[in-house]
Amino acid sequence: MDLVTGGTGLLGSHIVEHLVKAGREVRALVRPNSDTKWLASQAGVELATGHLQDEDSLLKACQGVEVVYHSAAKVGDWGPWWEFEEITIKGTERLLKAACAAKVKRFVHISSISGYGHPDGENLVLDETAPLGQNVYRWSYYTKSKVAAEELVQKAHQEQGLEIVIIRPSWLFGERDRVTVKRVVKAIRSGSMKIIGDGTNRLNAIYAGNVAQGALLAAAKEQANGQAYNMSNNGVITQQELFDTYAKYLNCEPISKHVPFWLVCRVALVMEALWKLFHSKKPPLITRYAAWLMGRKVYFSIEKAQKELGWEPEVGYEEGIRRAVEWYVAEERLEA
Repeated sequence: MDLVTGGTGLLGSHIVEHLVKAGREVRALVRPNSDTKWLASQAGVELATGHLQDEDSLLKACQGVEVVYHSAAKVGDWGPWWEFEEITIKGTERLLKAACAAKVKRFVHISSISGYGHPDGENLVLDETAPLGQNVYRWSYYTKSKVAAEELVQKAHQEQGLEIVIIRPSWLFGERDRVTVKRVVKAIRSGSMKIIGDGTNRLNAIYAGNVAQGALLAAAKEQANGQAYNMSNNGVITQQELFDTYAKYLNCEPISKHVPFWLVCRVALVMEALWKLFHSKKPPLITRYAAWLMGRKVYFSIEKAQKELGWEPEVGYEEGIRRAVEWYVAEERLEA
C-alpha cells in the first residue's frame, strides 16, 4: 500500500495515476471539502479523509503503508507566512512522525528547485550539490518553507532511520493543473502575455507525469535512500518557445510583447511592498518569484536522476503542453 498526499493536486494526481498503472494499492489523503471526483474514478484508490493539521488522521492514513509520497504543501508565491509554516513545515513534521510510528519503509518528499533560493547568472548550471536557500527574496515564503521542510525530512532520516528520497521538481504543467495553465491561457487569449527579457533563456519546466514517473523510480531504488534529485526539465526549451507552444495549441498568435527582466523585478518589489503595507490578501499582479521563474538564466541539471535512477522524461514539451491545454479547454466546456 502506498499513501499519496496532495492527490487532488497536479503532481499528486499524476503520482496516483502512475501508481495505479503500476498495479500498486493506493491510498490518497484528502481533505473533507476536496473535489475527489477524479480520484474516485481511479480503480482501487482508497480515499482517507484527513489533513496535515490532524495528527490522528495522519496516523490512520499511514497504517499498513510501505511508501509515502508527500506532495501536499502550501503552493503559491503569495500568502501569509503562518499558512506556509502550518501546512508545509508543521504538516510535513506531523506526517514524518506518523510515518515513523507506522514503520513506513520509505518517504518520498516532493520539494522544489525553488529550495535552492533565487540564484541567477548567465550559463549558471546547478546540481544537487548546490546549497539551499541562496539569495532568497524577503517575502518568498514558499521557498523558505520548502527549505525548512527538507531539513525536517533529513532530520527524520538521520535521527529516526527513516528511508527518504527528496524530489525537486521545477515549474510543473499538465492535465489537472488548475493554477498555472489557467493564468497562461487567460494571458495569451487576452493578448496581455509578455515575454520577460529577450525570451532566449532556457526555462526549467516539466510535465507533471514525468516527475511522477521519476518519483516511482526513486521509491524503488535502494541506492536512492537519503538522496535528493532534481527533476526539473524535459530537455531544453526557451521561454519564447514554451509560451509560443501554448499559443499554438490555443490557436493564438505567437507572443510578441517583451518587457525587460530588470524592470519586472523592480516593479514586482514595489508591488510586494505596497501589498504588504496594506495587508492585501490578493496576490500582486507580479512577484519577484514569478519574474525569476520566467526570466531566470540559471539552469538546473537532471543528470544525477538520469544516471542513478535511470530516469528519462517520457513526455516531451510539445506533447505535454498539448495535453495540458486540451484538458483545460475541456474543463472550460464542462463548466460553461
